[in-house]
Amino acid sequence: MTHDHASHPQSVQTGGFWRSRYAIGLLVFGAVAGYFLWTEHRAHLAQWWPYAFLLACPLMHVFMHKGHGGHGGHGGGAGATGQGTGQNSDRG
Repeated sequence: MTHDHASHPQSVQTGGFWRSRYAIGLLVFGAVAGYFLWTEHRAHLAQWWPYAFLLACPLMHVFMHKGHGGHGGHGGGAGATGQGTGQNSDRG
């Protein structure tokens, strides 16, 4: 007994998950949950904003500067001796 696959219509997904009704329901549920979390905990979170800004400074320094060269050997060449600029300068 053989089965003919060509005679059956194949379902084609055009939009994927984010166009489905499940994704829309998930987004609506997330928006409602976020609204209630924000309104109920706004007073508690407001007292922590100054500490969050103070914590953001060292975190930005670590992640944005990437350690100021770290293990050496980055971009070195004949003219990259470090003389004349920065703390290693021999100028008075």
